[in-house]
Amino acid sequence: MRTPFAISRGSRTEARVLVATAEDGGIVGRGECVPYARYGESVESVAAQIKGLKAPLDRHSLQIVLPPGAARNAVDCALWDLEAKRAGKRVWELAGLPEPQPVVTAYTISLGSPDEMGRAAEENSWRPLLKVKLGSKDDLPRLEAVRDKAPEPRIIVDANEGWSSTEFRSIFAQFADLRVEMVEQPLPAGNDEPLGNFDADFELCADESCHDRNSLASLKGRYSMVNIKLDKTGGLTEAIALKEQATADGYKVMVGCMVGTSLAMAPAMLVAQGVAIADLDGPLLLKEDRPDGLCYEGACVHPANRELWG
Repeated sequence: MRTPFAISRGSRTEARVLVATAEDGGIVGRGECVPYARYGESVESVAAQIKGLKAPLDRHSLQIVLPPGAARNAVDCALWDLEAKRAGKRVWELAGLPEPQPVVTAYTISLGSPDEMGRAAEENSWRPLLKVKLGSKDDLPRLEAVRDKAPEPRIIVDANEGWSSTEFRSIFAQFADLRVEMVEQPLPAGNDEPLGNFDADFELCADESCHDRNSLASLKGRYSMVNIKLDKTGGLTEAIALKEQATADGYKVMVGCMVGTSLAMAPAMLVAQGVAIADLDGPLLLKEDRPDGLCYEGACVHPANRELWG
């Protein structure tokens, strides 16, 4: 990581990713995932899931033999990449999607002291959208420091399940004055029923509470937005379907990421077209990205080139 990255669950200094490859006739497709301990995953456990697969395999059978999660994401994206190379087309063409365009991405302000978060916000105050990590005690001074040092950007907040209902109620009344537009996963997944009693003037976005289409029914009356991450959906195939279903059900859509390289962001770019919020800043948080990585120009991220993926 460029600097230690902290959220309500802890801090880390490196990102561990896993790359799956799918080969047919000398043509190789790649897909990257980020195993996440919150969901009981490790690089070792995800590698074991992938190594246990039996060839031949296609994207459709993959949805049956692996559950949603990081392992299925890496393989699904590798199979999309392989299919595109075999067909001599781009993945967006195969999926029947419009040609992707650059999108504005949020930039994450890691959890820290008010002074630390204020400095980070000031350094990035030129960006139009900041995502502020909270979810611990005494969060209001942190958020105030960010807004003081970055008066112009739009601000969204991510608590990563860190608040209790009482803690959330004690702080959320201040969000209007601080011009917070959205709060992501304020309460623990499975304990978010009290959100139905909050009359919020901002969007409430489900992250840990939303994995795939099967999650949507339990979110009604609690959330107005869902965060689609390919490591949760288990790949691009389900992510496209989840976006379509969520939109039909009246949810606004955010497309997010774990902290990974451009290889993980590339397929997410296809889902991020036209959504309310794109949060694909993972490579910006790393000291070094992959060769042929995505182009980050100003606050925008551009779609992948053929050499990277898809």
